[in-house]
Amino acid sequence: MVRLTMDLIAKNAGHKNRSEEDFGQYVQKLTHLNLSDKNIDSIGDLSFCKNLRVLYLYDNQINQIQNLDFASNITHLYLQNNHISSIENLSSLKKLEKLYLGGNYITVVEGLDKVGELRELHIESQHLPSGEKLLFDPVSLNSLAKSLSVLNISNNNIDELEELAVLENLSYLKAVDNRLKHMKDLELVLKKWTKLRRIDLTGNPICQKPKYKDRIIVQSLTLESLDGKEIQEMERRFLINWKASRAARKKSNERMNDEQAANVEFCNFCHMHLIVIIFHKGKIMLKLILRSELTCENHW
Repeated sequence: MVRLTMDLIAKNAGHKNRSEEDFGQYVQKLTHLNLSDKNIDSIGDLSFCKNLRVLYLYDNQINQIQNLDFASNITHLYLQNNHISSIENLSSLKKLEKLYLGGNYITVVEGLDKVGELRELHIESQHLPSGEKLLFDPVSLNSLAKSLSVLNISNNNIDELEELAVLENLSYLKAVDNRLKHMKDLELVLKKWTKLRRIDLTGNPICQKPKYKDRIIVQSLTLESLDGKEIQEMERRFLINWKASRAARKKSNERMNDEQAANVEFCNFCHMHLIVIIFHKGKIMLKLILRSELTCENHW
């Protein structure tokens, strides 16, 4: 059992034999703290580290995010590969820009409704219960709608992206090794991500769909990279022109089919009816007669 405390910081920084005053000044000036891979299982009182900007706690045994109320200046928080099951106690981190939580035991992305400056969220490869997928709390998503630019949700059994459409400023989505398989659903989301520059869907069933790459390139005009490969503008223009030409041919064929159907209908009408011109009291009248009503006596 290793608890993250000031003593551990002192030991890690080599300040064990220095005076308290000297150490106090040191931690107050501390902006970066790296305590990764130290077998830490809980976060204790770090309130003296008021100027901390970057905190590395990855590859530990931490099971709860706690005691970070002091950390109003933190911009980067690295907590990947721990035993965390819930995103919580982050409301004081008003300046947090990048949050790394990959390789934990989180089942729901929540608790981010107070973190209004978050630009990057890395929550890949969660240890999920068998058959379950990573879920997203709508409140947290709406709170991140205008700030979040980078999202890594790889390897989380995700089968659709519709609820992520609210992330209007998303520029990079990494969603490799999931269960995405419906092209139409993806195309609908791409229409709303007007600032998307990179997307990586490698390892999803959707990648095996016919014209997968072509359809995405045509749908997202801002996209610069797909599955790790750069998109050439010449390639996009060719696909757009090809799509427009195909649509024009389809429309032309539909118009021709409509005209042919109208001609057939008119011919059928003429085949079934006779238009008889009648002069009566100096007036010309037209009479429509079904051919089936005609007999030998009135056939003329």
